[in-house]
Amino acid sequence: MGKRSEVVFGNRMSSQVVKKAENSKERFVKRFGDDSDVDYPLAVVKNPYIGDTLGVSNIVIDGGVCDDIPDGGREEFDRDKGIIVGNIRMGFGHYRISMAIASAANHLGYKPYWMDLNSYSETTGGKVIEAQNKLYSMGSRISGKSKVFNKAVWEPMNYEGFRKLSYNASDQMNAELMTPVFRNVPKDIPLVATHVWPAQAAVHAGMKHVVNAIPDNWPMALHLAEGSLHTVQTRSAYLGYRTLNGMQGDEVLKPMPGDSIRYVGHYIDHELVAAIEEDCDRRIERRKKKAPMRFLLTIGGAGAQKDIFAAIIRTALASVKKGNMVLYVNVGDYMNVWEELVREIPAMESLVTTHFDDWSDTTAFADKALKEEVYGIHAFCHENIYEAVYCTNLLMRSCDVLITKPSELAFYPVPKLFIKRVGGHEQWGAIHSAEIGDGTLECRDIPHTLQMMKLFMQDDSILTDMCENIKRNKLDGIYDGAYEVVKLTMDMKN
Repeated sequence: MGKRSEVVFGNRMSSQVVKKAENSKERFVKRFGDDSDVDYPLAVVKNPYIGDTLGVSNIVIDGGVCDDIPDGGREEFDRDKGIIVGNIRMGFGHYRISMAIASAANHLGYKPYWMDLNSYSETTGGKVIEAQNKLYSMGSRISGKSKVFNKAVWEPMNYEGFRKLSYNASDQMNAELMTPVFRNVPKDIPLVATHVWPAQAAVHAGMKHVVNAIPDNWPMALHLAEGSLHTVQTRSAYLGYRTLNGMQGDEVLKPMPGDSIRYVGHYIDHELVAAIEEDCDRRIERRKKKAPMRFLLTIGGAGAQKDIFAAIIRTALASVKKGNMVLYVNVGDYMNVWEELVREIPAMESLVTTHFDDWSDTTAFADKALKEEVYGIHAFCHENIYEAVYCTNLLMRSCDVLITKPSELAFYPVPKLFIKRVGGHEQWGAIHSAEIGDGTLECRDIPHTLQMMKLFMQDDSILTDMCENIKRNKLDGIYDGAYEVVKLTMDMKN
């Protein structure tokens, strides 16, 4: 292997770049070992958390996490209707895209398989991903607390560092360490990767039909997996990737071939797309009735937005007490964030109803909120990663405004108030959302965030306009990306 590190879409890398990529792989081998000759037996088992909702089954290493599953709990690969969703946990965004793809596949009559390379903790690839994930999470948290680190390190790395073709060369080499788990996967089952590493690893491993579902809206060489079909969510991203714009300084590069990339629209779950008109009409009707305005605060997978959350909650307390505002606070799987919020804002405790690690309670509340008025502050935390991520999807339908950093949630069909980004690449998600009219501009500090929240409360036209824009966007197919990815993936096989 190694050839994909030497030439990227016809653009030859320097000997120094190739050597750096080789050294990167060698360092990981020294640290975590080389399991390239290990034959990992696999099993397919129903996902116990989203299996019923999205029809998902997990691909697991047999003899490891599923020792206690009886033979009757194992499934066979569906070679006709099966579609693998290859992913990792790095923040919540990649899991969120995976759920959208699985939802669309399930709706279209296919069988989605969840293949999380990060979950294979006994493999070299799993250890590499976990180490990288810890570094990224730590960087995200530090960037939220240190302006110097953010300006000098985090923003440049996320904005220009990951943009370079040389970065892709190293990733391609490291992805070779993630291939052993594919040895016992049928090579003709189509695979959608919602992070570039599963896409690169699948291509290296000889999978025949690979789609690389690229996140965000800032073209970066980080996301390239030559040999796969790349999909993007915006038309500007399409042109940026097609020309490999800015990926080697000012150099004009050989472009990606036209058959290597497609614009598809936003990756959104079927359950949310199907309910767009109904949910938007409810929001408009609630504003007409002057019902309490519902804000959903959702923390990202790195847990880096606690200080902004605290400021929002403090400001909202008076309105919540008067019955003019409702807060949903989803801290994901970061119980420590919730505990810190409670310590910092003891005045909110009397207003809070907690929904912690009780999925039936969470789903019951989400269903109730669609039909009835709700009041106070509702806090959600789930230790399980699937529930932590999918909780936001459930609450999104009944909220009026989603307050989030402009991550993958920037593309979701709900009115959005964008708080400060984590990494320069995220700002382009907010720009795109503002331009299609379903979200605000990025509020880059707490005062501007609070100003925008008050504006939502005082001027009903802002929410109403966003809802009408969302309905128009649906008619234009902007939120159909997950369906299109699944269709493209299955068409490759056929």
